Amino acid sequence: MPIPDDVTGEEIDKDVRQELQSLPKTLADDVARNLVMVARLLDEDPEAAYGYSKVALRLASRVAAVREAGGFAAYANQKYGEALAEFRAARRMTGSVELWPVMADCERGLGRPEKALDMAGAPEVQKLDKAGQVEMRLVAAGARRDMGQLDAAIVTLQSSELASNSVQPWTARLRYAYADALLAAGREREAREWFAKAVESDRDGSTDASDRLAELDGVEFMDALDEDEHEDDGAREGDTDGPSGEGVEKD
Repeated sequence: MPIPDDVTGEEIDKDVRQELQSLPKTLADDVARNLVMVARLLDEDPEAAYGYSKVALRLASRVAAVREAGGFAAYANQKYGEALAEFRAARRMTGSVELWPVMADCERGLGRPEKALDMAGAPEVQKLDKAGQVEMRLVAAGARRDMGQLDAAIVTLQSSELASNSVQPWTARLRYAYADALLAAGREREAREWFAKAVESDRDGSTDASDRLAELDGVEFMDALDEDEHEDDGAREGDTDGPSGEGVEKD
């Protein structure tokens, strides 16, 4: 697969670069450049990222960072069985528990929420850092919802991290998941409160909490292009008044 000339491979994390030092230099550079492309495209073009990950795997499948990248690329394309296999391989190579939550989420993707819950109660969870433990809590709550256990999902998300007023990288997603579970359980007033809290903490727009909050408040958003089309239609039909054009938001 083509790689832009400005991608040198030096952009990758220094720990990954160190892993690649076990390879011949030319090969290490080729693998690094493909890993850079995986990271660049994972969110905006997961299918392309998956293609680059397959190239990296073909070149260096014995490198843990390559197996991990392959796992995330497969995960982004909902290839959960393949992702789980790659994550397991990476974990065997490193002995790290860091991938435990995403491995559990792969079990959910494969239709095995019970297995995900078993993993949520495993000793490995205690070895995770705070971010990993919060991620595991989110996966466990999702598994409860998969099983139709809404009240249990809500209880699972109730934690000191949820109650804290400090904003951490996981805060918005945790509050959002809690609000969504409350709404699914028919507790709309509480859901609105927590969607609002999610908006407050969502500094990088990682959730659509603001849209969900607007929906609960009865705010509708019209597409500006559609409005222009309606305006043109009105002109063609001899409607001299036309729309007011005072904005795309209405109650």
